[in-house]
Amino acid sequence: MEEKQSMEEKQSMEENYSVAGEGLHVVRNHKDTVFRMIYKDRTKLLELYNALNGTDYEDAAELEVCTLENAIYMGMKNDVSFLFDSEMNLYEHQSTFNPNMPLRDLMYAAKQLEKYMAEDTLYSSKLVKIPVPRFVVFYNGTEKQPERRVLKLSDAYEKKVASPELELKVLMLNINQGNNRKLMQRCKTLKEYCQFVECIRKYAATMEIAEAVDRAVTECIKKNILADFLTKQRAEVVAVSIFEYNEEEELKKIRAAEFSVGREAGYEEGEAVGKAAGEVVGKVESVLELLEDLGEIPKELRERILSESNLPVLKQWLKAAAKSESLQAFLDQAGILDLD
Repeated sequence: MEEKQSMEEKQSMEENYSVAGEGLHVVRNHKDTVFRMIYKDRTKLLELYNALNGTDYEDAAELEVCTLENAIYMGMKNDVSFLFDSEMNLYEHQSTFNPNMPLRDLMYAAKQLEKYMAEDTLYSSKLVKIPVPRFVVFYNGTEKQPERRVLKLSDAYEKKVASPELELKVLMLNINQGNNRKLMQRCKTLKEYCQFVECIRKYAATMEIAEAVDRAVTECIKKNILADFLTKQRAEVVAVSIFEYNEEEELKKIRAAEFSVGREAGYEEGEAVGKAAGEVVGKVESVLELLEDLGEIPKELRERILSESNLPVLKQWLKAAAKSESLQAFLDQAGILDLD
């Protein structure tokens, strides 16, 4: 059994990573993250569920993992989705704050329920039962956020209403060190994941990210932090971590530039620009997620998208990416001709 699993992991890695030039290069036909890699393990996922809900379930085989991949509204993916104890749980990890998570989760949930009720009819006189939706975001970005926060779909409504007829709430938990201590005590894996991220940031402050990640992996293995996971999947973790860190840094630059403009314009305008910056980051992330489903994004194209701060342009690109069946089709629809 272990040999079969090892072969499958090796094949998966070969499909998504290749060695060329100076080292490991990410091919990334899908958006992987270290968080997502860790919680592909049902035992660890059940540990996280128990920690969040104060339960002590033991049979991880009862978890029905149903993480959505390509069959999602506008091609977006979620990190972890599973059915358990009559609940539909959608867990997301975010290193950049995204106020649009309730809307995204609404799309995720609708698509997931469509799959769940494939054999039922909504026109029956019998009430169709559905699992209870639960939405959680685990945030560990560098932007200051409260320990616990509830994001609401109604916050996005153009007109405020006292009692929204359609509401969706997402619990956002700050998992940076020092926050949500009880949760960390209950979930050893989540705590160690946060320690690993902090270790990368510590080294990245004084050295190139590739060296920083490698140092962090070595240190964490020595200190028995995610040691088994990091030892078995070291090359893949290093590649994914470098990619994650670089993308996070680019998105922070976008926000910093927008906030700088806002400060110069004054408080009220600055607040408006700050909100716009959040929209820009959200659109950039969504465009990249969609394009990742179409194949490896060329470095020049990725940099072009990350450098764009014009919201109407990004909205146009998002629509183009949703309709495109290839990267070339996206370039044609988006009108991106010169990537030099």
